[in-house]
Amino acid sequence: MLELLFKLLHELMFLAGYVGNGNAFPKQLSAQEERKCLELFQKGDMDARNTLVEHNLRLVAHITKKYSNEYNADDLISVGIIGLIKGINTFNPKKNTRIAAYISRCIENEVLMFLRTTKKQGNEVSLDETIGCDKDGNTLTIADIIPAENIDIVDKISVKADIKKLYKVMGKVLKKNEIDIICWRYGIGGKTKKTQKQIADILGISRSYVSRIEKKALKKLAEEFKRTK
Repeated sequence: MLELLFKLLHELMFLAGYVGNGNAFPKQLSAQEERKCLELFQKGDMDARNTLVEHNLRLVAHITKKYSNEYNADDLISVGIIGLIKGINTFNPKKNTRIAAYISRCIENEVLMFLRTTKKQGNEVSLDETIGCDKDGNTLTIADIIPAENIDIVDKISVKADIKKLYKVMGKVLKKNEIDIICWRYGIGGKTKKTQKQIADILGISRSYVSRIEKKALKKLAEEFKRTK
């Protein structure tokens, strides 16, 4: 259970770094950089996964922009980032699918599922609503592209509510130096994302000490989330 909460916290803090903090979207990776990150991520390197996510955030902005006249832009970005993370997590290079095309579909699906839920809550849902055309010019409706099920754990969190809760829990269980390190590591709380080495240089301590503080802080957060879930 604690391991699951650690995973959820990492995803949540990663999202928090881009929702409402005014971070500029990084430029797209080159083909070579993208392949390298994919190779590293396949070996379990989560920093490489995060790099792939960060450098594809422009896709989220592009895809959600067309719905922003009717819905809150921050909400759409939040939902779109969830779709992006899911796309990166499930992308299989062996299938020879272009990653941009694959994750674009994941982002679009996540946004459309959000729109379906929003409309359903307002008794306005129509799965026959036209939302565009496919590459062959055929009309697409929401029903055509929304998956039947949504099984990813990230879908179980209410992004804005949990980000708000994250900040509250941090203030409750973490010391000031722990909060500073967590905020720097994940780029939240208005701070710029930094490596452990960069933080160590700022604080005048060793990188290994920063690592220990970070792990201790994450454990505190996970245990508090477990108690309050």
